[in-house]
Amino acid sequence: MSTWNARHYLEFGAERTRPAADLVARIDIEAPREIVDLGCGPGNSTQVLRVRWPDAIIYGIDNSPEMIDAAREAYPAQEWLLVDLSDWVPDRPVGLVFSNAALQWLGDHRTLLPRLFAAVADGGAFGFQIPSNNYTGVRRLIHGISNDPVWRDRMVAPRSALTMEEPSVYYDILAGQATAVDIWETAYFHPMDSPDAIVDWMSGTGLRPFLEVLDDDTERQRFMRLFRAQVAADYRPHPDGKVLFPFRRTFVIAYR
Repeated sequence: MSTWNARHYLEFGAERTRPAADLVARIDIEAPREIVDLGCGPGNSTQVLRVRWPDAIIYGIDNSPEMIDAAREAYPAQEWLLVDLSDWVPDRPVGLVFSNAALQWLGDHRTLLPRLFAAVADGGAFGFQIPSNNYTGVRRLIHGISNDPVWRDRMVAPRSALTMEEPSVYYDILAGQATAVDIWETAYFHPMDSPDAIVDWMSGTGLRPFLEVLDDDTERQRFMRLFRAQVAADYRPHPDGKVLFPFRRTFVIAYR
């Protein structure tokens, strides 16, 4: 199993938490008794839930020991569970099943989402956000570099590591079971200090599968040199020196 670096992930904590706050603000349920945060990471999204529903019992669940350790260190009084998200099933239905930028790491959403929605109690909701299918031009750059003949054959799995369907697919999956489905997309334009900041952002998430299949540091350094050069060419500084990093995300809320 690959490892996650919680500290690196939280270098852009405000930007990564904002979609969670936007999703939570739109979930229209009053007082869920129990909430599960699937793919809670270092606990940043879980705190958004705790502010909105302070009286709820909230469980943060992740399959990364590094992320769970970071959450326990930062919030020792809260409930953190190391669980494989791919086969998670609760002991009983809960008022809210929530996920912020995690389900894209799990395949077969046509099977996954009905299973997660089945964990929602009557009157509750299932809410998640993930990167949109074409979430950023940086993804195109990464895939282009991955086609280098030196490592192309090793990049088949990384190129399909993320699962992101069109919004209409998520509607079709959930509409037959839910009383209502709310779906939207938001494009965030994050002001970054430099093109290298975009590289740092991606190296903590979307770049990981590509770097992990390379043989050694020499290959990884070459991949990163190519990536940095292309990002610098495509993302030019504005007059204030900042670089805008567009990032589109898909949001889904299904009510039972």
